[in-house]
Amino acid sequence: MPHFNSELFRHEVINIVGQIPRGRVLTYGQIARLAGYPLHARHVGNALHGLSDEAIPCHRVVNSAGRLAPNWPEQRQLLESEGVLFKPNGNVNLKQAQWEITAFSEP
Repeated sequence: MPHFNSELFRHEVINIVGQIPRGRVLTYGQIARLAGYPLHARHVGNALHGLSDEAIPCHRVVNSAGRLAPNWPEQRQLLESEGVLFKPNGNVNLKQAQWEITAFSEP
């Protein structure tokens, strides 16, 4: 695994999240693996925190159980507006909404 570079990691995370299609989600862990740092799932949230660019669909990132970000009630509304289904427990239905990545492009 390469040496952790937080700026490079942040750039990779933003690139990956920017490619998640409408109506699909990825988990923090999937994004960390795609960025080349499989043990850095918690850093994904830090990389996205406070991001003000509305072109980056941060609302499409959930945890491995499909739970939404705490203290962000709009996230569910944004996902529902894209057709994402939720389980009775309030988690995203990952079987329906998880993005199955077949190809990943670099900017």
